[in-house]
Amino acid sequence: MNQGNAERQRSAELMQKQLKNVGIRMKIRVIEWSSLINEFIEKRRFEAVMMGWFLSRDPDCYDIWHSSRTRQGEFNFVGYKNEKVDKLLEEGRRTFDRSKRAAIYHEIHKLIYEDQPYLFLYTPDALPIVNSRFKGVESSPIGIGYNFIKWYVPKSEQRYK
Repeated sequence: MNQGNAERQRSAELMQKQLKNVGIRMKIRVIEWSSLINEFIEKRRFEAVMMGWFLSRDPDCYDIWHSSRTRQGEFNFVGYKNEKVDKLLEEGRRTFDRSKRAAIYHEIHKLIYEDQPYLFLYTPDALPIVNSRFKGVESSPIGIGYNFIKWYVPKSEQRYK
């Protein structure tokens, strides 16, 4: 796991303890970020790794899950391959109808869940803070960033030009 992430460190220690209880020895290695990427992830020198994904609001996850994205330096570093997922990822990129796209990505997520190329542990809590000068910010079940293109600061409250 990468250095400087206390939440991941605590998660790894919890996993280590639980695995020890069933007779499995787990060694935790905390590594500086660029070394983790360059020496372990890109060279695929790991048995298990704890990392996190932060995606945009668009559900396109082609670069993470498509089987063509497994070369060094690309995001599918676990070598995941599922022909049906590949086809759905390609279809999702070509579909503009939101409801059809949602159905495609739900099916992708279902297949990935069934295949388990990763063990998804948790989504961390977040407490986003935006200065009260910003108007148009609305909360929703998916967070506050979904409508960020509508945010603005009234001219009378702008400080930077």
